[in-house]
Amino acid sequence: MKIRIAENAGFCYGVKRAIKIADEALKKNKIIYSLGPIIHNPQVVSRYEKKGLKVVETIEEAKNAVLIRSHGIPPQVYEQISEKNLDCIDATCPFVKEAQDYAKQLYEEDYFVVIVGDQNHPEVKAHIAYANYKAQVINSIQEAKNIEAQKIGVISQTTQSVDNFVSIVSELVKKAKEIRIFNTICDATEKRQESAKELAKNSDLMIVIGGKNSANTRKLYEICLNFCKKVYHIETKEELKKDWFEGIENVGITAGASTPNWLIEDVIKAIEEIEYDIH
Repeated sequence: MKIRIAENAGFCYGVKRAIKIADEALKKNKIIYSLGPIIHNPQVVSRYEKKGLKVVETIEEAKNAVLIRSHGIPPQVYEQISEKNLDCIDATCPFVKEAQDYAKQLYEEDYFVVIVGDQNHPEVKAHIAYANYKAQVINSIQEAKNIEAQKIGVISQTTQSVDNFVSIVSELVKKAKEIRIFNTICDATEKRQESAKELAKNSDLMIVIGGKNSANTRKLYEICLNFCKKVYHIETKEELKKDWFEGIENVGITAGASTPNWLIEDVIKAIEEIEYDIH
C-alpha cells in the first residue's frame, strides 16, 4: 500500500503565527484568555488549555490578558477590551486583516458588500462588522442570483473554495453595472486545495485530517469527494477503521490549516500498522 501526503497540508502561516504568539505570551502570563478557541482543532486547544490558555466566549469572562485568535474580531470588541483595560494579544492572521480592510473600504465607497463564505464562521462575522453590518453573506450561485444591486463589492472568507468563489463572482458580474472584486482567499488555502485535488485524482482512498469544526478542512473533504470515491474526514488516528483499507493500493493524506504535524504523523503510523495487520 502506497501512502502519500499532499504537497501542502497542515498548519498555514496564520495558524503558525497565532501559536507562536500564544507561546510567547504564556511565557509572561500564567493564564491568558482566548476569545474563542485559538484554532479550530480540539486536540491543539486541549493542549494549550493545560498550558494556561483558557477559552472564553465573551470579553466579560476575561481577566488580565486576552488573545485574539487568527480569525479576527469585530472592531467593537477591541473597544470592549480597551474599556476593561485588558492586555490585548492580537494574533489575527494578516490575510484576515486584509479582508477586513477591504470590507471596510467597500462599505465606505458605497458598494453593496457581498462576502462569499459561511455566515456563522467567526472570521466572516468580523468581516460583516467591518462593513458596518450591511454586508450580505452568500455561499452558492443560487444565493448570488437573488442579489439585486447595481454597484457590488465582493470579498471572500480566506478559506473559501477558489472554484466556488469564481462561480459566484461570475454570477454577480451579470447583475451589476459596476463590480469591485477582491480575491481574499489566502495563497495557502489555494495551494492546499489544489494539491489535495491532484492527490485525490490518483488515490483509491483519501484521509482528510482536521477538526470537525474547521471550515477549511471541510472544504478539503468536499473537494476530495469530487475526485475520489472513498474519502474520510477524521480528527485523530482512533477514528481509522481497518476495513477502509481492504484492497486499497494508493492512500492519499491531506490536512487542514489547523492540523499540527504530530497529528498527521500519528495517522500515518497508524495506517502503516493497519497495512501490516492486513498483510
